Amino acid sequence: MKTRRDFIKQTGTIAAGAMLLPHFTFSTKKIKNAGIQLYTVRKEMLADATGTLQQVAALGIKQIESAGSDKGYYYGLQPAEMKKICDGLGMKLSSGHIHLDDKFEHTIEGAVAAGQEYLICSSMPTAGQTIDNYKKTAEAFNKAGEACKKANLKFGYHNHDFEFEKDKGQVLYDVLLENTDPSLVHMELDLGWVVATGNDPLLYFKNHPGRFELWHLKDMDLQKKQSTEFGKGGLQILDILKHSKQSGLKYFYIEQEEYAHNAMESMKENMDYLAKLKV
Repeated sequence: MKTRRDFIKQTGTIAAGAMLLPHFTFSTKKIKNAGIQLYTVRKEMLADATGTLQQVAALGIKQIESAGSDKGYYYGLQPAEMKKICDGLGMKLSSGHIHLDDKFEHTIEGAVAAGQEYLICSSMPTAGQTIDNYKKTAEAFNKAGEACKKANLKFGYHNHDFEFEKDKGQVLYDVLLENTDPSLVHMELDLGWVVATGNDPLLYFKNHPGRFELWHLKDMDLQKKQSTEFGKGGLQILDILKHSKQSGLKYFYIEQEEYAHNAMESMKENMDYLAKLKV
């Protein structure tokens, strides 16, 4: 089964605090402002973008993060059109996954028109699991962050599993953290892949407080290395949510690639799970 990680590795490389922040709050100990990464409902978005967004809104989702598709970053819609639809449904298109390529200037223009806050690079722009390549990538990310800042956007990077491989004894993801400017490169931590690689998200929060403004909240079957519905995998969701201040969390997006039945049923199950939590 092809996962989003496989898709990213095939297409992306080729494309060569003391208080919670205001947009993310826990009210009366209940989790609010939940988001979705639209790759979760990728087939549905390609078939009927407007109808799928309506179904997502009905689940109580408030934040949207788009992703690349056969119809572009906005699933066949114009950026401003997608913004209007989301606004009308009480949702915000706050982030989008993109490639860092020769179309980046156009990508920035689209994100501005869509009303986004974040542009998140979803793949390494150059191939090579080496310290040198990750330092080269960090330099490219800093420059992209400067370009986004001029457009009142925030640039960031989303990890998978391969960034936690080592070169010369050093974790490559750590190379990115150490060589990118925190004011220009905002990290989106995919919690599922962190745990699946045997790493501890809380340790990253401790060592790099405030660095992870965005999360992919993804439970993982640690034996199959596949995403699953909340509560069925190895992610300690409640404990992680309790450390959101230390993370610097502003938005989290639920992402699920494999489902017990179908995407919408899994998303309903995930939202029901979060509704029962108190932090």
